[in-house]
Amino acid sequence: MYNNDIMKRKKIIIGNWKMNLSLPLAQDLILKLKSESEKKWDVDIAVCPPYIYLAQVLNILKGSKITVGAQNMYYKEEGAFTGEISPLMLKDIGIQMVIIGHSERRQIFKETDSEINLKVKAALQHDFTPVLCIGEDLGTREKGKAEEYVTQQVTNGIKDISKNDIEKIIFAYEPIWAIGTGKICSGEDAVKVNKAIRNILKEKYSTEISNKIRILYGGSIKSANFGEHISNEDIDGGLVGGASLKAEEFAKIIDLADKAMVTI
Repeated sequence: MYNNDIMKRKKIIIGNWKMNLSLPLAQDLILKLKSESEKKWDVDIAVCPPYIYLAQVLNILKGSKITVGAQNMYYKEEGAFTGEISPLMLKDIGIQMVIIGHSERRQIFKETDSEINLKVKAALQHDFTPVLCIGEDLGTREKGKAEEYVTQQVTNGIKDISKNDIEKIIFAYEPIWAIGTGKICSGEDAVKVNKAIRNILKEKYSTEISNKIRILYGGSIKSANFGEHISNEDIDGGLVGGASLKAEEFAKIIDLADKAMVTI
């Protein structure tokens, strides 16, 4: 059973659409998901479409229980930063959540820990919920340095974040080595890293504060494999990629989280 501190952590499922879907497909997906969300799920739900679809998705989901987030954000409010989107722009249209430091941003676009820390601070300053992603690649894991690597990412990502603000951050563990590789990150593997993340938060802040913070799993989640992860009290939800592009599959994943809230 959950202890009292863990009971406060409501499960959350976040869909990261990445660079996918046309506008008609996006609208169709979100209409189906909105209909599905009318179920009595005791789970927080969010979707993060590409920038160009944010306004349309927000309009469709107005009045629903689904939060709309962005997949990235620059830390400056304005300026000569061609191609970037500022926190003020996102706030202006009603965005509430921002994914920061996703493995693809780190690996493909070479975002550094210091840049990610600046984005986290900017998100908090503008009242967004930051979803801070961390995770190791295969080489790091095979060297037995996964926890050390993740510890550094977390420590650098939350540098100079106050006790009041740290509780507003959602962490998402992404085992990069298990995404699209055919390799499997078991529930046991994921829980080990999630516990390491929570221990960092305990040491830096307090046990009480760390017990309030949600730490998700995000490694090629599918309804067929997520039950093993979400049923553990140390995994507070999922950051879902490809499976979030299919309304029925995403709904099944939310169902698993909802059942976990009831049965654990």
